[in-house]
Amino acid sequence: MISIRRYLVRTLAITLIAVSALSVVAAYLISQHELEEILDAQLSLEARIMASFLPDSPNTEVYRALSRQLSQPDHPAQLYDDLLTDTTAQTSAAALFHHEEKKVGLGFWNAQGRPLMMGPRWHETSAFPAPREEGFRWVDYEGRRWRVFSLFDSNSETWLRIGLQQRFHQSIVNRITINHLWPMLLMMPLALWLMMRAIRRGLTPIEQLSRQVRGRDQTDLSPISLSVPRELDGLHRALNDFITRLGEALQKERRFTADAAHELRTPLAGLKIQLDNAVEGEAASLDKARIGIERLQRVVEQLLILARLDQRQQHNVEKIDVGLLVEDLAAELWPLAESRGQTLEIAGTTRAREEPCYVTANATELGILIRNLLDNAMRYTPDEGRVTVSLDKVPQGLQLIIRDTGPGIPEALLGSVTQRFRRASSQSISGSGLGLSIAVALAKRQHAELKLRNHERGGLEVRLEWHDPSSS
Repeated sequence: MISIRRYLVRTLAITLIAVSALSVVAAYLISQHELEEILDAQLSLEARIMASFLPDSPNTEVYRALSRQLSQPDHPAQLYDDLLTDTTAQTSAAALFHHEEKKVGLGFWNAQGRPLMMGPRWHETSAFPAPREEGFRWVDYEGRRWRVFSLFDSNSETWLRIGLQQRFHQSIVNRITINHLWPMLLMMPLALWLMMRAIRRGLTPIEQLSRQVRGRDQTDLSPISLSVPRELDGLHRALNDFITRLGEALQKERRFTADAAHELRTPLAGLKIQLDNAVEGEAASLDKARIGIERLQRVVEQLLILARLDQRQQHNVEKIDVGLLVEDLAAELWPLAESRGQTLEIAGTTRAREEPCYVTANATELGILIRNLLDNAMRYTPDEGRVTVSLDKVPQGLQLIIRDTGPGIPEALLGSVTQRFRRASSQSISGSGLGLSIAVALAKRQHAELKLRNHERGGLEVRLEWHDPSSS
């Protein structure tokens, strides 16, 4: 199982280290570039200042004086005679102000590129390369790389070149980078500790929410009362909504169980009495027991249908011709109607065949819905009565009307007769009080609307309406 805390700590730690490393690399590159700009400006400034002090026609004494100032202990400056006779400057070395001066070089050449004077470390085996053009360059000399600036003084017709070792430049960049790195390394443990504390505190509301849910028993279905941050508000509401739905489902299940037990108790008690009477020799009790068994069988079938509907299982939908389905169901129920002398009439049968009436629904559930409506109409229609079925396309969609010539439903009970185990007609008629409640549930699942009303000529009219159904 993945731990959110461990994931956050690991991810943020890696991010912190990566960002720190990128910061150091960026500091290195930026420092390298900026230092190069600063040192280039310094080289250019010093070269121009030195060129401004050169006379128009500098002689050997001028360069000899310069060599005395540039000479360092064990590293004297080199003076070149303009007549091609080399002589080492026999002068005392100037005081070495800073050890980094060893990484600075200076040289003078005449207009033809012949060396006139070289500072320390620019004449070890040969003179430093003569400049050929003005500006900044990288020059390799004696295994070292130098950043140099070259300038030609037109007044004295002299080339002047001043430079810094790359090692000097690089050492400064390294020191700047290390000075950036050490504070980060020292602060990283503190940053990681603070980060872990912040993560632990940020996850506290989740732990509190988990404790509230974990500490409840199966009977506590009250909403969770807890102040949560905005990010957990959706989860908090979802849990409370789930608890509410669960409470409603459990309450519905308890009510269903109680009603089913009550409904089954009556036919079972009656069946026991009739069987006891049959044992005593009353032959008519067997026929009454058979009727009780049929009623009990119907109640069980209806209960199974209700249980399946309450589970809200996923169902496949398809395009169904309602007219053909009604004809098939009417043909199936016709023997039952004929046995009671009832007339089962389907209006507009020929029209339904010529103009199919399609809806998108589940074929099995739609069949159970219409069968229940037809069975209910025939059950409460007296012998020699009539049940009429009509199917019509209307501007609002499609409507199926089932009208019977039974006793109807009292107006005061029209709104409640679709509740489970609620019967409005004579108790002498075998029924469970589940047919209409099943029909209402199935109608909702098929995106249809079920309406009941008493017809003005007597009997009940059941209207099943689809608004804007899918049609061909």
